[in-house]
Amino acid sequence: MGNRQEAKSKLKRLRIETPSWAYGNSGTRFKVFAQPGVPRNPYEKIEDAAQVNRFTGAAPSVALHIPWDKVDDYQELASHAKNLGVTLGTINSNTFQDDDYKLGSVCHPDKRIRQKAVDHLYECIEIMDKTGAKDIKLWFADGTNYPGQDSLAGRQERLAQSLRRCYDRLGPDHRMLLEYKFFEPAFYSTDVPDWGTSYAHCLELGPKAAVCVDTGHHAPGTNIEYIVAFLLWKKRLGAFDFNSRFYADDDLIVGAADPFQLFRIMHEVNIGGGFDEETPVSYVLDQCHNIEPKIPAQIRSITNVQEAVAKALLVDQISLDKAQQEGDVLGANDILMDAFNADVRDLLGELRVEQGIDPDPKSAYARSGYAEKIAKERVGGSQAGWGA
Repeated sequence: MGNRQEAKSKLKRLRIETPSWAYGNSGTRFKVFAQPGVPRNPYEKIEDAAQVNRFTGAAPSVALHIPWDKVDDYQELASHAKNLGVTLGTINSNTFQDDDYKLGSVCHPDKRIRQKAVDHLYECIEIMDKTGAKDIKLWFADGTNYPGQDSLAGRQERLAQSLRRCYDRLGPDHRMLLEYKFFEPAFYSTDVPDWGTSYAHCLELGPKAAVCVDTGHHAPGTNIEYIVAFLLWKKRLGAFDFNSRFYADDDLIVGAADPFQLFRIMHEVNIGGGFDEETPVSYVLDQCHNIEPKIPAQIRSITNVQEAVAKALLVDQISLDKAQQEGDVLGANDILMDAFNADVRDLLGELRVEQGIDPDPKSAYARSGYAEKIAKERVGGSQAGWGA
């Protein structure tokens, strides 16, 4: 097994951004389920995110979604976050909730609508300047439902042109993260359906463009760790969006169904330098919690990632390299499985105590009374949810 102290030092550096939208109401295609105490505005979302950071010590930033998190004064919002011990993180664009985008946004055949989408991306970059955010994350629902509906190659050309215009607006310290999804809501063709498409566009754009790997945006059986290893090798892995794929989408807790897959991914991240001090890889949760309470679900998500990372860091890499060189197939697999089967809860508990927080974050939050407090106080107004 690997060195526990070295694993602790890397775990202390691990920072996982939580998404503002995870604290609002959400649901399936059939029903959105409201919960008591749900935030009514971006300020209250950040207050809830600060609780996740308070009890995990690992979530010091909050991703925003525009226009869901639009405010009049972003510097005031940033100050609000700072006073709560967190910062504003990735700015996520939204080009999928406007009637004009029925046939696409940046790939739309109508130049006027493409301009509207690009203008929104410009707005997001301006918000980055106001909040101090470094990353803009792009996910497009663009695609077609029927053969012949539009030119597949033509849509790629429009995508490339729109991305170029956005890229050229980035500041010197900014990055563009291009996310992919293999289908939905476009069921015949999707304009950014896989990592290869995202990678090709990022290469064409330049060094400030990188791929975002959403762990839920893959077909069943996809070897996500291979994708991660390749992108790390090519230095084009910009970020993760963590979640699990149960629906046709990605909105359930990371590692909930297949913790072994998450461990395998984190192993590749480790040997690819993704946990090094100067790593360019950012780690973000991208989940909605439909029936489970929001804050405990985010805390569970953080601890699931920490457990997978801890196990990956305990892989005896020297022995594994030796077994691989010698062609010891089962021996190499045994070394990996030994680390996966290790119980790392005590190690993480020790780490949290050293950081001055409770070794059991979810139980500590339950005892804090915060859930009861917000249920009493957040009465009246409109709860945040999809589109707000």
